[in-house]
Amino acid sequence: MKNKVILCICVLGLVIVSLSSSLSVASENSLPKKDNDTYSNLQRRWSAEKANRWYDSQPWIIGCNYVTSTAINQIEMWQEETFDPETIEKEMALAESIGFNTVRVFIHDLIWEADAEGFKKRLDRFFDICEKHHIKVIFTFFTNGSYSFKPFEPYLGKQPDPVPGVHNSGWVQSPGSKDVNDPNKWGRLERYVRDIISTYANDDRILLWCLYNEPWNKNKGANTLPLLREVFDWARDINPTQPLTATIRGGSLNEMDCFLLENCDVITFHSYESIDAVKPKVQLYKDFGRPVVCTEYMARPKGSTFGAILPFFQSERIGAISFGLVAGKGNFQYPWGSKEGSPEPAIWFHDIFRNDGAPYDINEVRLIKELSKGN
Repeated sequence: MKNKVILCICVLGLVIVSLSSSLSVASENSLPKKDNDTYSNLQRRWSAEKANRWYDSQPWIIGCNYVTSTAINQIEMWQEETFDPETIEKEMALAESIGFNTVRVFIHDLIWEADAEGFKKRLDRFFDICEKHHIKVIFTFFTNGSYSFKPFEPYLGKQPDPVPGVHNSGWVQSPGSKDVNDPNKWGRLERYVRDIISTYANDDRILLWCLYNEPWNKNKGANTLPLLREVFDWARDINPTQPLTATIRGGSLNEMDCFLLENCDVITFHSYESIDAVKPKVQLYKDFGRPVVCTEYMARPKGSTFGAILPFFQSERIGAISFGLVAGKGNFQYPWGSKEGSPEPAIWFHDIFRNDGAPYDINEVRLIKELSKGN
């Protein structure tokens, strides 16, 4: 019942906005600019029919969130000094070997600001490697997530060393929370988003633009909704051939969720929960009549396992993007909140392969291969 209430109220919001837009054409110039932008974005959003045609033309989307095992965060993955195409080649070969056709990656505004053209050359190298292994890319611009316990903003140069035993100890926000909350800093973010999307707007190596990861996360005081609205506006101006999305939290009725349900071409969500919690989420999002992709799942100790979740996603044709590929500097195999010096857990949290390329669990790999072989 709760799911239906959320659906009805958000749909009602869409109807009201659409009706208001139609009735206000004659007096359009009297509206505040942001209202005009909102109406314009709703009109420019892909129709459900267009989104579903796009989705039907794709194989079942299956893959992982990918950070090079030799990088502790997005900056170390992409900056020139530490970009590691040799490792990427090996790891994309592993991904292809188990049937993955998609990777989701995070980029960083500071890398672009320092050297836009060099950054795009490295992106092209990455895309070429992925294409060689029949893998497409979900591109993620911004994220509020940050597991660093130090009170610093993101910076270029040598990144911190991993803290032994600590899950994801060096991940950074993009942009830093100070820039998220300061509209005076958004000009460079706009140039960044427009440049990257314009460059690759017709590139079929890119599957999907994820404009913002976990925008609801208020880590380090980030208040994201005003910036999120702008980012969608910048992307809609470019009108890429790939769909737009940002992660929906779901489970509550709030302004951000309704904005995303009204503006995303494809609905994307995260779930590190058991199958009993995943099923109602999927049903809620399917009720909106658009493609649905889970862009983060798989936390074994929490019941979010390949065995429990992946067969359901395949049966419902829900895109399935697990977290982690090869154990490395991110320490993704350790659980959230692990303490410094913790021993390697018997049950890994994330990741599929050990650093030498051996599977953590051969039965998981067999299952993934079996479910993906029809693609």
